[in-house]
Amino acid sequence: MKIGLVGLGKMGGNMARRLRRGGIEVVGYNRSSAIVEQLADEEGMIGADSLADVVAKLDAPRAVWLMLPCGEPTEQAIEALIPLLDEGDTIIDGGNANYQDSQLRGVMLADHKINFIDSGTSGGIWGLANGYCLMVGGEEEAVAAIEPVLKVLAPADDRGWAHVGPIGSGHFTKMIHNGIEYGMMQAFAEGLDLLHGKEEFNLDLAQITELWRHSSVVRSWLLDLTAEALSSDTKLEQIAPYVADSGEGRWTAIEAIEQGVPAPVMTLALQMRFASQDETGYGNRLLSVMRNAFGGHNIKDAN
Repeated sequence: MKIGLVGLGKMGGNMARRLRRGGIEVVGYNRSSAIVEQLADEEGMIGADSLADVVAKLDAPRAVWLMLPCGEPTEQAIEALIPLLDEGDTIIDGGNANYQDSQLRGVMLADHKINFIDSGTSGGIWGLANGYCLMVGGEEEAVAAIEPVLKVLAPADDRGWAHVGPIGSGHFTKMIHNGIEYGMMQAFAEGLDLLHGKEEFNLDLAQITELWRHSSVVRSWLLDLTAEALSSDTKLEQIAPYVADSGEGRWTAIEAIEQGVPAPVMTLALQMRFASQDETGYGNRLLSVMRNAFGGHNIKDAN
């Protein structure tokens, strides 16, 4: 099978490598030509210098997989592809799009008789070696046509990928997946912070996280990665206390509000990321002022 792959960043580039090593022909395009040339030389990927060139080098019915930032970059690529593709061709969005945007894109592309598939894609930089977890939304026939690609990207033919429902369901499932991820990360961070703060015990966090990896109920890949990081640096003094949020945590919190479903762990984990991003600390300054006003508590000088 041959597939087009647009966006060859960290994940997209490794997906191209995994597909080629699994026997899938890949026509790849990226705004920066250096990675296109590198993957062509190293993996035998077919390089393209434009979206039109990608389409021209594919066999009908064509399938083009996008690994682009959500929002405008993805929207622009889809709009540019529409006049280049034919009835029965397929666009797959493997980025972290809002599921509602995916639903709208599915309707729009259906008007052009172009199939749309939304694939929530998890695995990060480890996907090349371990495979990707693929949460796929779309029409049955369209998804069946790209099964060979899904099976190569996944850890195995029979696991790590699933057609979870109609268009939009793949990105919705990935959104909730990321909300859960936020909560898990926050719980580990808080627990390890408490261990670190118990100075009288002088606990070795590298030892403890490695210990938890074996037969503990909290063992997980996230714990594996944490233990590996702490094995070389437990102080983390060179790491800024700033945690970005990609957007999917926000969408999960909004979804919880719209459904009226209590999701305090995921929502609070998102709020804690916001707190880490507050460079001015204005809210905390106000708290200090209020404590001083009603209780006479000392205010710490910023200098």
